[in-house]
Amino acid sequence: MAITSERLKQTFSEGGAQEIYQEVKAEGDFLAFAQRYVFNEDDRVSRSALWGLTKANKKEISQLQVILNKLIDLAMRTENSSVRRLTINIIERLEIKQDELRTDFLDFCLEHMTDLEELPGIQAICMKVAYRMCQLYPELNDEFQRIIESMEISYYKPAVVSARNNIIRKSIKRNT
Repeated sequence: MAITSERLKQTFSEGGAQEIYQEVKAEGDFLAFAQRYVFNEDDRVSRSALWGLTKANKKEISQLQVILNKLIDLAMRTENSSVRRLTINIIERLEIKQDELRTDFLDFCLEHMTDLEELPGIQAICMKVAYRMCQLYPELNDEFQRIIESMEISYYKPAVVSARNNIIRKSIKRNT
């Protein structure tokens, strides 16, 4: 069955996301698929397209590197939490270069990783992405470390606490 917007509106299962991924993989053009469906005005279409793309391996997902800024814009502007989480998951798997660091996105991630009103999955992935971005600049890394070390972990869900603890462990290893 061909991938269409109508079909993507109906994809609500892990199996459906795997099917989408397998069909895009067979075509071999993850970028064209993303450009056609990820930025769709219908959040159901966008969410299903993103869900399928999260199944891609590193080489496949790297095709999306050229639309990194568009993905960042989508993550920051969408009101749909599923679209936000899936988009940031894809961004987290792409290369973030020092000379291309977007401070607006870093600020977004720092804000959302500590926002108790945000969903834990988004908090955790924002923390991971912020950590990666802050690694590019020592002065940002020091500030990031102060932020996560000062988090009152009793307010956060296990996913966020786990991401925080893993980052702290990585930082300790880097500094020894």
